[in-house]
This record gives sequence, C-alpha cells and structure tokens, in this order.
Amino acid sequence: MGPNTGWWLAGDADAVRAQKREVGWVKRFDPRFWTVNFPRPMMAAVTTTGPQAMRIDAVFYRTDDLAGLIWASADTVDHPLLRYETAGDYRGCTLAFRWRSQGLMPLDAINGPTLTIEGRDAAGTTRSWYVRLWNYATGTSEDAQVSIDFGAVDGGFLLPGEADPVWAGDIDRMFVSLVPPGYSGAGGELAAPAEAWVEIDGITCDGAGSTLAIGDGLVPPHGLCIATGYDDAYDQTPARMLRQIMALGYRGAIDHYVGMSHYFRLEWNAGAGLHLISLAGGVLNVAADAWHRDFLARAAALGFDVILSMSYELLDQHVWNDWKQRGPDGVQALTGWDPPSTLLSPASDGAMGYLRTIATTFATMAQAVGHVHFQLGEPWWWVRADGTICIHDDAARAALGPGVDAVASVKGTLVDTQTAVLDAAGALLASSTAAIAAAVKAIAPDAETLLLTYLPTVLAADSPELRRADLPVGWARPAFDRLQLEDYDFVLAGDVGASARGAAVASARLNYPPEDQDYFTGFVLNAPDAATQWPRIADAVAAATARGASRIFVWALPQVARDGFTCFDLGEGDLNAFDDVDFPLALGRQASATPGFSTAIVTTAAGVEQRNADWADARLRFDAGPGVRAEADIATLIAFFRARRGAARAFRFRDPFDYDSDGDQRLGTGDGVTTSFALVKNYGTDDPQVRAITRPVAGSVAVALGGETLTSGWTLLDGGIVSFETAPSVGAAVTAHYLFDVPVRFAEDTLEVGLSTFLAGEAPSVPLVEVRE
Repeated sequence: MGPNTGWWLAGDADAVRAQKREVGWVKRFDPRFWTVNFPRPMMAAVTTTGPQAMRIDAVFYRTDDLAGLIWASADTVDHPLLRYETAGDYRGCTLAFRWRSQGLMPLDAINGPTLTIEGRDAAGTTRSWYVRLWNYATGTSEDAQVSIDFGAVDGGFLLPGEADPVWAGDIDRMFVSLVPPGYSGAGGELAAPAEAWVEIDGITCDGAGSTLAIGDGLVPPHGLCIATGYDDAYDQTPARMLRQIMALGYRGAIDHYVGMSHYFRLEWNAGAGLHLISLAGGVLNVAADAWHRDFLARAAALGFDVILSMSYELLDQHVWNDWKQRGPDGVQALTGWDPPSTLLSPASDGAMGYLRTIATTFATMAQAVGHVHFQLGEPWWWVRADGTICIHDDAARAALGPGVDAVASVKGTLVDTQTAVLDAAGALLASSTAAIAAAVKAIAPDAETLLLTYLPTVLAADSPELRRADLPVGWARPAFDRLQLEDYDFVLAGDVGASARGAAVASARLNYPPEDQDYFTGFVLNAPDAATQWPRIADAVAAATARGASRIFVWALPQVARDGFTCFDLGEGDLNAFDDVDFPLALGRQASATPGFSTAIVTTAAGVEQRNADWADARLRFDAGPGVRAEADIATLIAFFRARRGAARAFRFRDPFDYDSDGDQRLGTGDGVTTSFALVKNYGTDDPQVRAITRPVAGSVAVALGGETLTSGWTLLDGGIVSFETAPSVGAAVTAHYLFDVPVRFAEDTLEVGLSTFLAGEAPSVPLVEVRE
C-alpha cells in the first residue's frame, strides 16, 4: 500500500532510509534505547531518569537469576521510520558513566557486573568477550566512575595477566550482567526474594562513531488511538515506547493492558514446588511498580489519557489452584499461549479479592498524575475449543448449585435448565466486575470505568446461548461508563458481515450508544501475514468510523512497529461526510431529475465514431427548486443547507421518479461460501445496466432465497450489504425487494433565494448532485 492511500506498511529500516525519511541524530548509548532481559520468574525494568541517566529495578528469586542490561547495535524494537541506524563498529568510541547500586553483587565480586560483548573478531569469527567493569572503575564497589575505550579494552578477570583484547569493529550487542548477592549459577531458591536497583548517570559517549542517525519523522495526528501492554513492553523504557506513539500520530487515549505475566509479586511454595502470586511486601513487584509510575507520569505530561486494563487471565504456573476456573473434568482453564495462562474464577473470593487489590493499586498510581481510566479487559468464563465451559471449579459449583452439572458444552441448542445455569453464571460474572469497578470508584470517585468484550468468542455462531454467561445483561448501561468492542478474528478472516452483526448485537444487548463505545481492531500475530491482514484492519477502521464508534484503537503497538504500519488519516470519513438524514420530502417531490453518463467520442476523418463509456453507472443531478412553494419552505431549505455546511456533507434524497426496486432484484447466486451480497437494481434485460444501491430505506428491505422470503438469518449492513449468518447454498438465487434513496450533496456552497423574485413567481434553483459511495 502506498503512502497516498491513507496508510502504509513501511519496510526494512535501510530501505526506508533510502526513501529519504526524516533523520535526526542521537548519541550512542542514549538511555532511552537500552533494554533488559532475564529468565523467569525474576523481573527487571529500565526507566530513564534524565537525558543521560537511567535506573534498573529488579527482583531475584533464584540463585541462578541473571538480568542483562542490553545495548543492541541494530534497532529491532522501533518502527522502521523511527529506528536508529545499525552501526557495529565501536573502535573510535569511549563510554563513561557513574555506577551506583544496591542489593546486587558488587562490582569487585567474582560474579560482579560484567559487560559481555557479542560480535566477531577481526577474522570474522563469531565470539564473545567478558569485560569486568571493576577493571575500568574508580571508586567503591557500589559507587564508582566507569570509563571504557572500545579501541583499547580487554576482557578477562584479572588484568593484565588474563587480558583478552576486544576487537570492537563488528559488535552485535553488549549487555551488563546483574545478579543477586546469593548468586551461584546453580539452580535453587534464594532464602527470600532479593530486590535491587542500579542507577547509571552521567552517561557520555565520545569519539568517532559516537553519534547515530535516527528516524525523526512525525506523522500528523490521524484520529486513531493505540493499544499496548506491559507483557510486550516490559523490556523497554516507557520513554522509548511513548516516543513511538507520539511520532506515529496516535493521540488521545492509550489502552494499556497491565498484563497477565509480569506485574505480580511471587513467593516460593515448597509444598507445590512453585512460585505463587503473593502480596507479601507489597502489591506489584518493584520492576512493574517503577515502570508503570514512570510510564503514567510521562504519558500524562504528553497529554494522553491512559486506560489501565486488567483481565481475569494470569500465567498458570503462578496461580493458586483454588483461584482457577475448571471444566467438568476438573482440569483448569488453559489458553493456547506458551507457557499457558489460566482464567480466574469470578466465584473465587481469593482470586477476586486479589484483582480488586491490583485494580485499586493501579488506580491510586494513576490518580497521582491525573484522571483514572480503568478497563475490565475480556472478563469471561473460559470455553474450550470443543465447547466445554469452565464453570465447574469448587467456588463456582457452590455458587451455581447442582444444576451446573447439566452444563458441559455450550454448543448447539440448550434446554431451559441449562440456559438458567448460564444466566446465573453471567450474573456471577457481572457481580464480580461490578465489585472491581466499585473498588476503583472508591479510590477515585470520578474514575471512568470501561468494559472490553471479545465478540468472536462471546457471540460464536455455534454457541448461541453463550452470551448469557459471557455477555451478561448485568453489564448493560450504566454498569460501566463505556463499552469497548474487539473482534479481530472476524476482521482477519475478512468477515465484515460478522463484524457488523456482532457490534449491532452487543450494542442492542448492553444499550451503550455509539458515543459511549470504542472499537479495537487488529492484531497481526505473525509477521508473514502482515501484507494480507493490515488491509483488512484498515477496512475495519473505516467500517467502525461509519458505524459511529467514538474512538478506534489499533491493537497493538508491537505489531505496528514490527510491520511498519503507518497511518496518515482515517480514510475518506471527514472528506466525504454523510449525514443519514432525509432532504425535506415536501421540497423534493417536485424536483427535476437529470441522469447523465460520461462518454468519450472520437470521430475519424471518415466520419466513423469510436465511443468509450467512462462510467458504468449514470450520475444523477436534481433541481429541488420547484418544490419551494411558500415562505416557510425557504426557511426550511436554508436551515437544512446550513446544517449540511453547504456542499460539505451529503444526505438522503428521494428521487420522485425512481425509488422502488420494481419487484425482486437478483443480487447473486449462492456458492456455499459467500455470505454478503450488495443490493443492486438492474435496468434493461439482455445486457442490463447495474446500479449499486447504497442507501435503502430502513425497514423496506425484504430478502428471499430461492424464491422464499426470509424472516431471519440475515442482516442489512451499512452500504446496502445483505449479510447472511450462513452462506446460501450452491445455486440458490438471492433476491431482494426494497425502497431506496439517493446519496446527494448540494452542488454549490452558495444558495441564492430572493424573496422578491420568489413572490413574483420565480422558483429558486436548488441544484443537487449524486455522490458515489
């Protein structure tokens, strides 16, 4: 897709540079662009504390836990338009900084902080060097000045006797190792979780190659919002993430999923042989706490409203057994992620109490820097692929009663006793979310609460009763301030009918008007699918805009950056604005109509004509002036003209000569796959001229399949699209009868109506022109 179509998939960073992207400059080792990595279950986070300073917070649980503070020569994190250049030659650079630490193995210890340099030697052989920072430090083991000249630096523990000269001409990455005082390198549990921090400030890099080119373009704000999550961004600085969001034109709100695997504290449970979620010593682990405080403060300073999103999903290996949803076989609910996550039971006092504590902790954090926006993200009873619903944990069974045994699979038709259980499960789910929302409101009475639901699951066609449990009526307005809808399975499959039907069902069931709804579109799980799936996502954005969703979120930033998705505008929405209102009918009934085609005609010297039809369909022009019969009509006309901003906004107009389908019109023939058919009207018989009907009159459309009129099983979508729940069978004729309007606009931005000429019997001219849709 090219940049003039509203969005673009930017390619490889080097290719983008060749297209002369906007470039700035940044010092190598800029604190914003360091990352961290580590093995589970430990946690670490890096935040920037100044232009030349950063802080690392970490918690260690095992004697072999090791975190790496990483500088990469190639930027694989940022969007292609924003990456710094790949530069692996460090030989002309010097790096200096002040190191202060607490709770870590000190600089002078055997396993003290070591700079591991990975690359190739002068002969091109892959290898690594281990540079002991203490060898290049002055000061104490926990407060020292470190200076490294990459043109003359040695690995090895003791220098000069064990010197291993580093060739810094071809480096892929380097990282500083951070370990707890009890580190042994062998597996085992520390006596207690060990919290630590490092502050590195006064970072300076000098010499040849110390400055890097970096993408510095700014995409104009386009009206889309962005979603992201801590489980994806824990390894980078909030400053880096927010730089991307701002530069790519996202504004307004950021939907931030606090995650299911990185924010919690853990304790060792010897009986289970596992690290389990804990509130000992606090609520969030020190890394998550530091990262989120920095993120929220920076986002607020940039003018963003951060929606903090929490789900009922947590990493299975750390969840207490009595918190988990379970199927009738007693097996816990498990997602398809690796490692798998599990779903918390809305009936479990322990699980729900923990989530309320997490919610209020994040709400308090957000309140310190601004307004609180809190989302319950996809809370549901888990359903396995075979339709088994996980409402059989001990707490749920006690709450739902013995009737729960009658419900295993939710697929197909259920009897009343089964649907009653699902209704009760839905009420239990709604009660649990209401308690969390109330806890947030208790902390911040003016907090905005939001509910996000995932339509492809809760409205699955093969499980029509599941909505009782997973889209409960207890969520209906005003249970939350806003409803948020997500349907990426529909979008990525190209099923626009299911997407539109899902939004309509959720809106009707929960009664949130469009102005109180948000829409989430995405995400592209696998990079090879980007070229196919991003166009569908862009189409879904346009469809949601047409439905009137007040905010649209792209899910999510990691995929946007990976694939180079770049949005320039929301398409034609504002440029071709349409008000779904009728031109005053009394004024339009006397209008004159002028259909017209565009035909290029070339006449040869011999008088032979060559004709080429430029348009497949006629474009109509009307003059509504003859319908203006009284002074009151003039006032009505002027008011309608001003409301449309002249020619800016289109509207419905009833053609007095052609507004009926004239019986059933053939829309197409079933093939067993296609579910959507566009309304059309055919003019002529042998070689009919086909006209697209995009503005049918509400309630007038009657659809037939094989000659039999249908009373259900289909939906009329925007743009005159008939969408079937089940694809018509092969050979079945799809027909429809309907009334329709023509989308038009005022042909001019001025409207001249003189009272004196009108009273003298001269009708005004009110030209209208059809708009293509």
